[in-house]
This record gives sequence, C-alpha cells and structure tokens, in this order.
Amino acid sequence: MLKQKNMLRVLYALSPLALAGVYFFGWRVIELLAVSVVCGFCTEWYMTSRKNGKVSYAVFVTATLYGLSLPPTTPLWIAATGIIFAVLFGKEVFGGFGKNVFNPAIVGRAFVYVSFPIEMTGRFVPAFSGFPGGFAHWSFSAAKQLPASLAASGLGITDALTAATPMWSRRDFGFTTGWTDLLFGNISGTFIADGTSKVLAAGSIGEVSAILILLGAIYLIVTKTAQWRLMLATVLGATGINLVLKYGAGIDAVPPLHFTLLSGAFLYGAVFMVTDPVSAPKVPLSQWIYGAFIGMMVVFFRYKAIFAGGLAFSILMGNMIAPSLDLWIKRYNASKKKVAS
Repeated sequence: MLKQKNMLRVLYALSPLALAGVYFFGWRVIELLAVSVVCGFCTEWYMTSRKNGKVSYAVFVTATLYGLSLPPTTPLWIAATGIIFAVLFGKEVFGGFGKNVFNPAIVGRAFVYVSFPIEMTGRFVPAFSGFPGGFAHWSFSAAKQLPASLAASGLGITDALTAATPMWSRRDFGFTTGWTDLLFGNISGTFIADGTSKVLAAGSIGEVSAILILLGAIYLIVTKTAQWRLMLATVLGATGINLVLKYGAGIDAVPPLHFTLLSGAFLYGAVFMVTDPVSAPKVPLSQWIYGAFIGMMVVFFRYKAIFAGGLAFSILMGNMIAPSLDLWIKRYNASKKKVAS
C-alpha cells in the first residue's frame, strides 16, 4: 500500500460530508460508499498487481469523492460500474497514480451520467430533517412515513421519488430555493408550479450542505493539503461571468450569484475536485487561469446546455488544457528571462 498523508487528510475533510449524508438521506449512503470504495480498491489492486505495483491511498479518495457525488438512491450496480470505469479509464490506462490527465472521480461521474441519464436524474429525493433525521431510516424510499415537511402536503412517496433538485426546480419551474437551505442542507418540502404542488429534492449526497464543504475547504487550506489558488480562482471565475451575464447582459435565465455558488455541486467540485493535485496545473499563473476557466464554464453550461449542473464537463475540459497551460506559462517565463539577460 502506497501511503499518502495528504490523501488521508482529504478523507478526513470528506468524513463530515459522509456523516451529513446519512443524516440527510439515511444509512443507505454508507452502503453506496462501501460499494464504491470496495470496487475501486479491487480494480486498482488487480491492475497494480499485474505490474508489481502498490495500491495508493488516492483510490480511496477517488472512490469517496465519486460516491458522494451520486444521488442517494443510485442503484448499487450503477455505482460499481462507474467507479470501475473511473479507475480503469481515468487512471490506470494512463499508467496509474500521478500519470492521469483527468480527475478519475469526475470521469466515473460523467460516465454514469451520460450512460444512465434516466436512472441518474430520477434518483434525487428530499432530505430528512429534525432529529434524528436519516439516522432513523435506511433510505427515503424505505421510510415508513414522510418527513414532516411533506406529510401535510397530500403528496406521497412516489411524488417524492420524482422530485426536482434546486437547480432543476429553478430552471424548469422558476422556483428558487432559499439561501439558508442551500447553506445548511435542509432541502425538502414542496413548491407550487403550473398550478400543482412539486416536491423539492436535495441533490447528490456530498453537495447538499455548503457550510460543511466550506469547513472542509478551511481544513484543507490550513493543512496545506489543497491549493487555495485553485479554489479561489474557480469561485472568482464563476462570480465574474455570473455578474456579467445577469446584470451586464440582463439575462434572466442566469440565477442570482448566491444561488450559483451554493447550489448544485459547484462548491463540492471547487473544493475537492478542481484541487486534484495530479490533474490540475502546477504553475501559479496556470492555476489562476485553470480555476477561472472551470468556474466560467460551469455558469455557461448551466445557462446554455441541457445539463443542469455542468460541473463534471467543466472540470474535464479544464483537465484537457491543464498540461498546455503549464507548458505555455513556462515557455513565456523562460522567454522573458532570456530577453532580460
């Protein structure tokens, strides 16, 4: 086993999100994460054993990031398929740890999204709230009764299992989730659209509570585990284009800034995925450009594409230009030194 202390610290930062996932969605979250971790580990072990190599701690980070990026009721076979694909084609095909161009967790998430779109977009459910929340349930679909936020609405479990996430509800029905709900993760209840009641779903497991993601970011920055420039550049890129499109160009389809930053997987990706030390550029100026590019593409995809989130594809596009960015900046710096001398 190839021990990596920085990967352990990432797992520490992800632990509160996993625990919150159980609170919001029930104990099935642990089963989903276990399937991701076991399948990811076995895939990497098989591949590295053929080369007399070692399994890295990084595979546990990849599997956890991938697992937390899934809707809470994702079928286990889809979770297993995605992480196997992630390790094989997002990492091992390039030669293993440290040689991959793309973030493996994002590769797996994008693969299951485009391969199983109906299953992946129809697996979002409302979050449990109050005490003990999801700790008293296996999953939302297996709950014996609806949460209090839905019990008085006259809607049933079937309605809740076809709920719209904050991003879908705003884009398709014009309903904007409150910023405090996005911040803390208590996303559930109903809203009126087209004269009928709709159920509001929370989103993927790890993206729900913005406050926990921000606390994880602080921990990663303080321990020098993740590069703060990459996080900040992503936020600034998204902020800049959001303000330009909404207030400069007057495009109503672009949401308010707080909604852009707090909804969907934006913060989750900016903190834990954009900062991947292998697929991200290494030169400081490249990191600013890289992060800003990803942030801007997220807003653009949310505005123009059919993808409500757009994070995975934005990061994959960033991964593609990262090596070239470093190369261009290094050549530029070298030419400046040559002229100065």
